[in-house]
Amino acid sequence: MSPLAPGPEPRFPPPALLTPQPSFIYRLVSYLLVFPLYRLLFRGRTASNGQVPMEGALVVVANHGSHLDPPLVGHALGRPVAFMAKAELFRVPLLGPIIRACGAYPVSRGASDREAIRVAMARLAEGWATGVFLDGTRQGNGRVNDPQHGAAFLAAKAGIPLLPVAIVNSHRALGTGRLWPRLVPIHIRIGQPVPPPASRRRADLEATTLACQEQINGLLDQGLLPPAKLRSALPPTDPDHDR
Repeated sequence: MSPLAPGPEPRFPPPALLTPQPSFIYRLVSYLLVFPLYRLLFRGRTASNGQVPMEGALVVVANHGSHLDPPLVGHALGRPVAFMAKAELFRVPLLGPIIRACGAYPVSRGASDREAIRVAMARLAEGWATGVFLDGTRQGNGRVNDPQHGAAFLAAKAGIPLLPVAIVNSHRALGTGRLWPRLVPIHIRIGQPVPPPASRRRADLEATTLACQEQINGLLDQGLLPPAKLRSALPPTDPDHDR
């Protein structure tokens, strides 16, 4: 993918004006593929869906334990989440159109941070929830160990909140070095939105990044959700309802 041409900073309209709706292909993939994978195979459950802002741009920050994480996060949050993906994946027949329809955006291997930020900012300007794994790469223990400041920088530049998300057990299900999944439960705990940094100064970016790291790791420390009665597979109508 060729570098994006420099251009003016994207403008961010009021949150209610822009919120991309899931495409037909996104809904198809989510309910025919991700739903049975998450809900049935890995006995997935999600806590605190009511804390997810459903309108406007948002930076979703999470721990990263396996390749399962991007589709599971988007499905669990109830709104599409655009994650960065290697440009090579978009040239794979069938896979390329599917991940593009699901909101993924390509970044060339070895691309500069400036290019990746421009692409992410363009997605945010369209009102997307944009996903960032704080460590950047999968972690063997599934925790946030060495968070980078990219997510906080995006939030500061766009003036939008961050939403911490903890993915419990995905590193045990299909972590680094595993070719076949282990059928352990994967649960997702959604944290409290974090305001954008006060500025783009390093100290402010570090403080916001640390707040996200502490919240995610704290949610991970709570472990799997306690047993609950069988509930509907559809998203809850009560915003405080956990599923």
